[in-house]
Amino acid sequence: MAPERRKDTALLAARAGRYREYAPPLRLRHHFSRFWSHALNDGPPAQVAIVPDGYCDLLWIDGRLAVAGPDRTAAFPTLRPGTTVIGARFAPGAAAPWLKTPLSALLGRSVPLADIGWKHTAEFEARLGDCPDPADAMALFGRLLEEAARDADEPAEDAAMIFAAADSGRPASGLLDRLSMSERQLRRRCHHHFGYGAKTLERIRRFQRFLDLCRRSGTMPLAHLALEAGFADQAHMTREVGELSGLTPTAILGQLSMPKKPG
Repeated sequence: MAPERRKDTALLAARAGRYREYAPPLRLRHHFSRFWSHALNDGPPAQVAIVPDGYCDLLWIDGRLAVAGPDRTAAFPTLRPGTTVIGARFAPGAAAPWLKTPLSALLGRSVPLADIGWKHTAEFEARLGDCPDPADAMALFGRLLEEAARDADEPAEDAAMIFAAADSGRPASGLLDRLSMSERQLRRRCHHHFGYGAKTLERIRRFQRFLDLCRRSGTMPLAHLALEAGFADQAHMTREVGELSGLTPTAILGQLSMPKKPG
């Protein structure tokens, strides 16, 4: 019975508190797709669903730097009320070179940055720890990552191409000739840069297209949402959305189409 209750009560992370996204500094846009902050409301802890999106993030949370690795399915963490999280979302193909770690090793995990041996961790944590205001911390976070970018390896262009194909609904296997790869090499590259294979990435990006449509459509019938997002039919969408998020399409549409209260 617990999974059924979770489908009815879990709140998508972006609906819990105040979530905002920012363009990264110009010099970091090769490495990061966006910066973000998430200020959770005070009060009793909410059951929050953090759904898979195909990305990997650097986080500043509770006085430490951490890496939120890619997920296959939704995570339901317990987050302390009043917490503010600052994040930097890696651009596709940028995380593994920057962290010098294959994302398959971070799949479904949130890992202290110090545990993967990133040399700037202690210095950056000390400097961020002296910056209690969230807006100032966000600005400092960007400056620190600009400093670190001088030593960072370049993002993998083939991984960015694979992500772009999945994002637009095209199978990554159609890139094999262009990338001069075999199917086995494609699988290895996807596991290295995304944590899982191309088929899983395609499922997750289709799910994200569904979320985007829910935010914009408001009143679009579920059957139309399914076709617009790229599912075979509504039953296919219901099954995939449930497996990836633990929520029903109706619950997600209700959350994302509802005007958000001022935070």
